[in-house]
Amino acid sequence: MKIEKYPSLADVICDVRVRKIKSVFFSQMDTLIDWRIISNLINKHYLKGQSVTGKPSYDGLLLFKMSLLQTWYGLSDYEVEDRINDSISFSKFCGLTLEQTAPDHSTLSRFRTAMTEKNVYEKLLIALNKQLEKHKIIVKKGVIVDASVIDTPLKPKGKPTYEVVEDRAEELPKEEVKALEKQELEKQTQSSVDTDGAWIKKSGKLRYGYKKHHLTDEQGLVLGVLTTAANVNEISNLEEVLATAELPEGVPFYGDKGYQSEKNTKLLQEKKLKNRILKKAKKNKPLTEREKIFNKLCGKIRYKVERTFGSIKRWFNGAVARYKGKTKMHTQNLMEALAYNLYRCPAIIVQNCKNS
Repeated sequence: MKIEKYPSLADVICDVRVRKIKSVFFSQMDTLIDWRIISNLINKHYLKGQSVTGKPSYDGLLLFKMSLLQTWYGLSDYEVEDRINDSISFSKFCGLTLEQTAPDHSTLSRFRTAMTEKNVYEKLLIALNKQLEKHKIIVKKGVIVDASVIDTPLKPKGKPTYEVVEDRAEELPKEEVKALEKQELEKQTQSSVDTDGAWIKKSGKLRYGYKKHHLTDEQGLVLGVLTTAANVNEISNLEEVLATAELPEGVPFYGDKGYQSEKNTKLLQEKKLKNRILKKAKKNKPLTEREKIFNKLCGKIRYKVERTFGSIKRWFNGAVARYKGKTKMHTQNLMEALAYNLYRCPAIIVQNCKNS
């Protein structure tokens, strides 16, 4: 005979406590962010019109908030629809009444596709960050750059027979070699393989996928995002990364030794940014004591971007690709950056109050 287990009083209390914590966080977001600005921005690019059944389509802000919930709680399109219909706090955050149901998963998918095609997520990151700057949550006293590999499960089967780029290599493969690698990849793979990804050898292990390049403030809040194939070397595309955010002149710029090059030194001078890239030892030329001290001092700031990558990985499973193709992966990276910045806001506000 099967004995049915009923929830204990402790289980019920814990469930209420969890739901209360969520409601408090959602209320904080509604207090902090002027959603009208975000809604107006979305509506410039997202045409609602009529649904296939003739009913008015769902509001763009509702669908964007669904995307935030999806990222914060690691939900699929199907799961976020169910959770909003089951959770009062979720539906309230999205602006739905008890009588209203959430948009179905296909509506959310079409919204994401439309927003991706028009590069709206980048504009949303800029708009939300401006509001965080206004509240002095983002303060551009210094900026940090780094990159992290995102693995995709849609990789070629078998051992690669074409060149694999070493992470942090001094020189990039020639353009002709890159073209041949892509052709070889397309020959060997099935339609299910993400051909926008690339192989890279990192810490002695082969990985296939993408790189997300983050530009953050000194607290690790994301200012700009660039998405590339995994085999793109950071040393070669710093100018593209800098173009993802507006930076004030004269602020320190922190990066690890992988960004150290004459080209990047000149670039930072042109941008009028203070060079705080870690010094790199060369053959028969070890670091001086002064350079070691410089690296140690800069490392106390630079590590915070690694904390950003680690938190996104733990909180949002951000080290795994959920979509196919570089364009859609860029959307994933931008949504994770948006969700991360907002998620950290309450703690930063409390810390600022303590320090004031």
